[in-house]
Amino acid sequence: MSHVKIEQKTSLGRAETARWLTELAKAIEHGGTVEVPLAGPNVTLSLPEEFRCEAEVEVDGEEVELEIELKWSPGPG
Repeated sequence: MSHVKIEQKTSLGRAETARWLTELAKAIEHGGTVEVPLAGPNVTLSLPEEFRCEAEVEVDGEEVELEIELKWSPGPG
């Protein structure tokens, strides 16, 4: 697979953020694929059995950043 990067930044309310994370968590739990809603067309990703996970918290003055990163190798296609 060639290198592809799609990035979107948006503001969500507490309930919208929780709903988005819950839908993502359910997709990961059940396996198969997940559709990631973006400003343009959704991106569909095949999910693995295992992820490499990283969490980072950064506090810079008045701003707090929580970054959760999931990595995996694409399966045979």
